Amino acid sequence: MRTEELEFVGSAGDRLAGVLHVPEDAVEGPPRGSIVLAHCFTCSKDLHTMTRLARGLAEAGYAVLRFDFTGLGESEGEFGETTVSTNVGDLVRAAAALLERGYGPCGLVGHSLGGAAALLASERLKTVRSVAVIGAPSTPEHVRHLLSDREDAIRRKGEAVVEIAGRPFPIAEEFLDDLEAHRQRDHVRHLGRPLLVLHAVDDEVVGVDEGEANFAAARQPKSFVPLLETDHLLSSHASAEQALDSVRAWFERTL
Repeated sequence: MRTEELEFVGSAGDRLAGVLHVPEDAVEGPPRGSIVLAHCFTCSKDLHTMTRLARGLAEAGYAVLRFDFTGLGESEGEFGETTVSTNVGDLVRAAAALLERGYGPCGLVGHSLGGAAALLASERLKTVRSVAVIGAPSTPEHVRHLLSDREDAIRRKGEAVVEIAGRPFPIAEEFLDDLEAHRQRDHVRHLGRPLLVLHAVDDEVVGVDEGEANFAAARQPKSFVPLLETDHLLSSHASAEQALDSVRAWFERTL
């Protein structure tokens, strides 16, 4: 495959950085479809989960875009000014950037809160034909437990720094308010597209019951894949390969 940088304007007007993976045989004909990857909360497009999926899906013949949400990785903007709603908007803009290049039909893959964003964004993306989520919560409000120690300070000051995975991030009151604005299960119930749910059985960040709730809310066609002996980030090589194989097979049938 070949890779190229792809920049586009996010929902807040900032330049977002992405990497486009294009199948090697795309010079002889168009890819079989396009896929957008949405990374987890406070992560980046360069997380091993994203890069492994991008390479594997491109090798299977898809054009794949992984990108950094506003204020993270190499993208511009202030993370403290972002919300789940801005993430959804960024994801919509990412899919549009692919479609503008002539890559379609489109599939979405979201990890953790990126999975929630993918489920919420699908309603605004009529060209999306299939969705897969990995370790996704059944409601964006699930992320609130990561902020519980600082929520009073956030409410009192309007913004406070929260340590997440050993790194400091500014979280604004608007972020908390926005968490309550999304009826994700209603979106899942009316998704109208095939949905693949993958979830680590021993996930200690987003419990497997959250994935089960997403699966239960969805209508057919749908599938649930339990990932064994791994964590939220799919650190186990075997589980990461299982996830890739499952996503690849799912899109082969549904895109």
